[in-house]
Amino acid sequence: MAVTKETKAKLVKEFGKEKGCGSTEAQIAILTYEINDLTEHLKTHIHDYHSKRGLLMKVGKRRSLLDYLKENDVVSYREVIKKLNIRK
Repeated sequence: MAVTKETKAKLVKEFGKEKGCGSTEAQIAILTYEINDLTEHLKTHIHDYHSKRGLLMKVGKRRSLLDYLKENDVVSYREVIKKLNIRK
């Protein structure tokens, strides 16, 4: 369920800019990884409502970060959407 240190470091290296894991792009990439992981978990465990709530909270957080990125840096927003294969 949780993101391992190695996976997080790989995502930060690929998406993080000069700020590292604090950059908006890196946060979006980590949330996307967690969302995909939780989605797979919920396909098997349909009645896990606590995890479903966590998934919805992560989706909302990612949505707000994407909106922030879109307002401030459209080019980076489009790159992140394309790399992570996020609909919108």
